[in-house]
Amino acid sequence: MSDAWQMELSTRPIQSYTSIELFAGAGGLALGLEKAGFENLLLNEVDKYACATLRHNRPNWNVIEQSISNVDFTAYLDKVDVLTGGFPCQAFSYAGKGRGFEDTRGTMFFEFARAVKEVQPKVLVGENVRGLLNHDNGRTLETIKHTIAELGYVLVPERVLKAIHYDVPQKRERILLVAIRQDLVDVLKFAWPIANTRIYTMRDALKKGDLFDCDVPFSEGQAYPKRKKEILDMVPAGGYWRDLPDDVQREYMKASYFLGGGKTGMARRLSWDEPSLTLTCAPAQNQTERCHPTETRPLTVREYARIQTFPDDWAFVGSISQQYKQIGNAVPVNLAFAVGRSLVRMLNHAVSQENAA
Repeated sequence: MSDAWQMELSTRPIQSYTSIELFAGAGGLALGLEKAGFENLLLNEVDKYACATLRHNRPNWNVIEQSISNVDFTAYLDKVDVLTGGFPCQAFSYAGKGRGFEDTRGTMFFEFARAVKEVQPKVLVGENVRGLLNHDNGRTLETIKHTIAELGYVLVPERVLKAIHYDVPQKRERILLVAIRQDLVDVLKFAWPIANTRIYTMRDALKKGDLFDCDVPFSEGQAYPKRKKEILDMVPAGGYWRDLPDDVQREYMKASYFLGGGKTGMARRLSWDEPSLTLTCAPAQNQTERCHPTETRPLTVREYARIQTFPDDWAFVGSISQQYKQIGNAVPVNLAFAVGRSLVRMLNHAVSQENAA
């Protein structure tokens, strides 16, 4: 482990810092911020299974289970250091000339912006899929930026973070938007987390080692139908449909066999010596196959959770498909932890400057 990464991991808050999380899901982002030292004041999530997961694991968290449209955040005005949220990416209407706050009405980002307006946190953090960069030819992101400025916040240049650089054994990418309240830009200076040079693999995720102190616990998982299992038995570790005999390729791919594009997720078997591909909401969909490296089966729930760096004692509530969905939608805990440390360092520096003045 490099000295720089060791120093990165040693970041601790020098006083209590608070956060609110919107679109909280099953708690990946919230758990990472908790690890970094934040006290969570409120989590909002509309999905009842995700809320049940949050309450089961953290009975003391203030989980508000309802549509964000119905939540009044004014009680938290000037009481919150960081407000976070992975708002769903929706196209906006461009009837207005300003391309700002009002143009986003009717979308979840409008509600995220309303919460910022009501809470006035020192810092806001938005996270989304990499696709937000090009969504609606870049107009969606442009409107988001206009809105953030209109709310009185200064955006740090956005960045796509690769989870593999932050102790996550998965090739997942997320775009992060960090903005500082206008009156605090001179004292709050945000620096993105440094990347770890160590890249963790599927072996690190599922076996005892530096990432986890035991092998992955047994848990439920889906199974393949008989013929699909027979076909996937032929795929080598790290391979996909093109590694099958031609007649089997044609059978498995059907009409897709004749279409362009690599379709590298189809009949894909993961490799022990590589990070996982990005997890989706279901491990056995044809387009996004995530087959175990040596056993011919989809990844189990706990294997999914390990790849997202959830601790083994973080239980998920609901049917197997609901559990897969919660895990697949989550921000990897260790990625959130890295961002949380950067936020803590920024706030610590501001407190130290204030105390020295």
